[in-house]
Amino acid sequence: MFSAVVRAIHPFICCIGLTLTASVGAAPAGDDFSLTGNYTQNVPCKGDGSDPAKLQVKISAHKIDSKVGVCTILHSECDGKSVNAQLECQFAAGTMLGEVTFTMQPDGTVKMVDRDQNYRSVLYRCPQ
Repeated sequence: MFSAVVRAIHPFICCIGLTLTASVGAAPAGDDFSLTGNYTQNVPCKGDGSDPAKLQVKISAHKIDSKVGVCTILHSECDGKSVNAQLECQFAAGTMLGEVTFTMQPDGTVKMVDRDQNYRSVLYRCPQ
């Protein structure tokens, strides 16, 4: 049933992707993989205040904030250079549950993909 719900509201998956994508560019500290930080989606983050607001995302240990909505991280699990996360997102149209995987790339970016592989994105960590 979850898969049918996701397909029915596919446009909102893109919103989740935008929300998360910009958020997951966190650089690993040693073998740890942390998603906490500020990011942009699909373009390098300048971090000088000129990054488009619609691409900016802030992620904390329990929440992802973006212009399109707020997602609560219900559960996350690390698997090497990847983090699998279950989310509950609040949008103007209502609440949606989803699952995404964030994978750290050798160039320091983070690839994000939803469970059904309908949405993919690259996240860039903003300078602190």
